[in-house]
Amino acid sequence: MAFVTYKEWAAYRSHMLISLFVGPVQFLVQVFIWRAVYTNQTVLNGLTLEQMITYYAVVTIIHYLVMDFAAWNLHMLIRTGRFVTYMIRPLSHRFFALSQKVGHRALGFVWEFIPVYCMFFFLFQLTLIPAHAGWALCSILLGFMMHFFLNYCIGIMGFWLIRAEGVRRMIMIFSMLFEGVFIPLVFFPLAVQKVLFFLPFQFATYVPIRVFIGSYELAGMSFELPHIIAIQAAAVVVMFFVSQLLWRLGVKKFTGVGT
Repeated sequence: MAFVTYKEWAAYRSHMLISLFVGPVQFLVQVFIWRAVYTNQTVLNGLTLEQMITYYAVVTIIHYLVMDFAAWNLHMLIRTGRFVTYMIRPLSHRFFALSQKVGHRALGFVWEFIPVYCMFFFLFQLTLIPAHAGWALCSILLGFMMHFFLNYCIGIMGFWLIRAEGVRRMIMIFSMLFEGVFIPLVFFPLAVQKVLFFLPFQFATYVPIRVFIGSYELAGMSFELPHIIAIQAAAVVVMFFVSQLLWRLGVKKFTGVGT
C-alpha cells in the first residue's frame, strides 16, 4: 500500500510542489517577526536570534517528514459511508492508513524535503545538520508515529459526529500550537509548560526539533537526548493503545450512512 500510494501521488506531484513555496514563505515570515522582536535584546527565553531562526527552519523541514492526512481521510470515509468497504477487508484500516502515510511521505521526502533543505542551505545559508544524527533520526521517526496516532484519533471522532470538519480543524490548530509549530513551548507560562509536558502533542514536533538542535528543555526541566527520546517512545506506545481503545468504541457507532 505504501508503494501504491507513492505511485498514486507521484502522478499528481505538481500538487506537492505548492508546498515548496508555502514552507519557505512561512519561514521568512517568522524570520521578519523575530528579527523585530530581537531588536533590543540578544537572548529571549534562553534562545538567541540565530537559534530561533534555526528552530523555525527545522520546524519547516521536519513538517515535510511527519505530516499526514489520516484525520481528514478517515473522517471522509466515515461521513460518505465508504468506510464500510474497509470493515470487510482482512486488514486493519489503521495499518492501511499508516502504510498510506509511509508512501506519501516517501514521495514528500523527494519532492518537498530535499528541495527545501537545499533552498535553506544555498539561499538562506543555513547549515541544518543535527547535533546527533542518530538520536535525531530516532526522534523524527517517533514523531512520525505520534503525528499519525494523534491525527487518527482525531479522525475517529467522525464515528460520533456527523460533520466533524469544524471540530477537526479546531483541534488541529490547537495541536499545532501545543506541538511548538507556531511558537517554541518555552515561551508559554511555566504552569502551562508543566501541563504541556504531560500532553502528547510536544512529542510529535517539539521534541524532534529540540533533539535535532541538540538540547531539550521544557517546564524548567532539562533532559539528556537518550532520556527524552525514551519518554517520547513511551508516549507513542500510550497513544497506540489510546487509538486502539477509541477505535473499538467508535466502530460500534458506525452505521454506514451514505453508502
